[in-house]
Amino acid sequence: MHYEEVKGLKPGQFKRATGVSHKLFLEMLGLVQSKQGVMGRPPKLSLADQLMATLMYWREYRTQFHIAQSYKVSEPTINRVINKVEGMLVGSGKFNLPSKRSLEQSKLEYSLVLIDVTETPIERPQKNSSGSTAERRSAIP
Repeated sequence: MHYEEVKGLKPGQFKRATGVSHKLFLEMLGLVQSKQGVMGRPPKLSLADQLMATLMYWREYRTQFHIAQSYKVSEPTINRVINKVEGMLVGSGKFNLPSKRSLEQSKLEYSLVLIDVTETPIERPQKNSSGSTAERRSAIP
């Protein structure tokens, strides 16, 4: 979904669609625009659409292939866009994920259940001619 399609939504709907408030989206967009350098030819996606593609990747766990199909660009293009936008946002120091240490120090307790589903061989009788007796064969008319 392109930014032009969602920018007119109500605040609650915008947050449901993107995962962030419109104010935060504009703040992120401003940061990306300030760090954007002018090099080479213009990109196929606007900066707002690049940020939208990154948010789709984070929020919806969509594959880069599906995001690329939505924006009609190649999969490597989406990969470069996501890496570039992530780098800009995390590099600013304003937006970051919690560190591994803080996640490890959380008070969550996990319980683990293991189920053994290995297959075991079953003994079956051998199929050979010595298993039958002559009396039975001769008793059949």
